[in-house]
Amino acid sequence: MNQRRLTVIGAGLAGCEAAWQAANRGVGVDLFEMKPHRMSPAHHRSGFAELVCSNSFRADRIENAVGLLKEEMRLLNSLIISCADQTRVPAGGALAVDRDEFSDMVTSLISDHPRIVVHHKELCSIPLDEPVILATGPLTDDGMYDSLMELVGGSALHFFDAAAPIVSREEINTEIAFPASRYGKGGDDYLNCPMNEDEYRSFYDALINAELAEVKNFDKETLFEGCMPIESMAKRGYDTIRFGPMKPVGLVDPRTGKMPYACVQLRQDNRNASMFNLVGFQTRLKFSEQKRVFRMIPGLECAEFVRFGVMHRNTYIDSPSILNPFYQLKERQNVFIAGQITGVEGYVESAGSGLLAGVYASRELLGDRLEEPLSGKTMLGAMALYVSDSRIRDFQPMNANFGLLPSPARKIRNKKDKNLHYAERSLEDIRLFSDLLTENA
Repeated sequence: MNQRRLTVIGAGLAGCEAAWQAANRGVGVDLFEMKPHRMSPAHHRSGFAELVCSNSFRADRIENAVGLLKEEMRLLNSLIISCADQTRVPAGGALAVDRDEFSDMVTSLISDHPRIVVHHKELCSIPLDEPVILATGPLTDDGMYDSLMELVGGSALHFFDAAAPIVSREEINTEIAFPASRYGKGGDDYLNCPMNEDEYRSFYDALINAELAEVKNFDKETLFEGCMPIESMAKRGYDTIRFGPMKPVGLVDPRTGKMPYACVQLRQDNRNASMFNLVGFQTRLKFSEQKRVFRMIPGLECAEFVRFGVMHRNTYIDSPSILNPFYQLKERQNVFIAGQITGVEGYVESAGSGLLAGVYASRELLGDRLEEPLSGKTMLGAMALYVSDSRIRDFQPMNANFGLLPSPARKIRNKKDKNLHYAERSLEDIRLFSDLLTENA
């Protein structure tokens, strides 16, 4: 029996998924996680797969790019998507989870797996004598950061990320905040705080003039558009957030029978609905300013903040110059890199990269390397091709999107039909890939 083992560094979404996939294919895994001995600035729990920014895995329909990505991962027996499905909370057409239940389930399944040995220990360098998957996440720092930079020749970029605040359900004024999803899709899964024009104008003025928290090197780094702080977005123009996170379309205020001028949506953050997060309200405001400004939102006048919004620096490597489509370093192919540090952006995308890295690394260890990576007609395969495309000169983090997929052979005018075509084509290739993996198991 093959005695070589796989080292996985980091028990976040990508690392747990990679360890699970490799172990389920017969490979022994040593999973290293520095928590609870050391916590990063963004983490609060000691468990694995902690969801830092939001409890949402975003849209769940296959006509949506990230929804298709989740379905691809389901067909490949994803640990992360299975646990998300089992711990989901109401969120309209999205897949959102009770973040504590989710982390606990992932932690339990990983810890109890007979082929995975968990080491609660911080590694300060990348071990190069055995195959390794580096999944230390976008907050990689200190010795591990230095080791990675030495290995890839200093090919690293930085951007800032932010998290939204969470408030207690008990203090939300439900005489103002009303339950509904936009256009009635998904039931009454959100609480909505409507504003009239005067309320919005006062809130807007307070928001753009509020005092910001100091963040080291913020002015020297890149701000990722996908997690733009609400106050930064607001400063782009009076209507920017009213057509963004605070858009009122598809909602009717029961007090007036009309669409609000603007609206803040709150999404359930845990199973017993005792906590709600402010959707799209990532922020860099000082904690005291968050209290003052966000309590101006109708319905949140007495809000108790369970967690304030925070901002932190994320790191990602210049993947196109150093990775191949197998998530391997081109110059040292016993090293795989997965997760947000590769430039895939989002929970599902991060776990998806870990899934493929785990599959590819296990095949290498078992002496049965795949000759070709997963088809680029799939969302999983297309993301791997994007982060390894050496033609890209201005590399930026990327969410799953249909623009990554090759165009249909025939012209399809209707967008929904076109997206469904992408999905059906993709899932067919995923099933073929799954069959290939099963045949050679």
